[in-house]
Amino acid sequence: MLIRPAANEDANAIWAIMEPIIRAGETYTLPRDMDKKDRLAYWLSPEHEVFVAEENGEIVGTYFRQANQQGGGAHVANCGYMTAVTATGPRGRTRDVRAFTGPALAGADFKRCSFNFVISTNERAVRLWQSFGFDIVGRLPAAFQHPTLGYVDAYIMYRDL
Repeated sequence: MLIRPAANEDANAIWAIMEPIIRAGETYTLPRDMDKKDRLAYWLSPEHEVFVAEENGEIVGTYFRQANQQGGGAHVANCGYMTAVTATGPRGRTRDVRAFTGPALAGADFKRCSFNFVISTNERAVRLWQSFGFDIVGRLPAAFQHPTLGYVDAYIMYRDL
């Protein structure tokens, strides 16, 4: 798997990964009816350092990283991850996260990483992040309106790098 910075010509491949995830509305806080232009503007924001994961010449995942806060909090990374629906089997997801969290975060000046809003019903992601050393350090009760389950909790997950 090749991890590289995203380029302008990757926008359609990134959109193809994002669209089904955002439309489902189960794991990301972006509006389900957000259009392509606005979603890509969010993901490819100048504040985000965006990467893609390629396998056999196909983009199968994307992530961004940024400082969680400015100033005294700039040593803590915050990231967003999305993996193509076709590449989300247990081995694929674990491999992607290992590739992303290792060199991706270590290559920056980050000392820690925080995921500020992990939907509690996204059990696969919660287990995966825990398997990579992230702890649940906070719970936001009924913070996310799931499209079928109603209001569910969100977690703050954190780890040293």
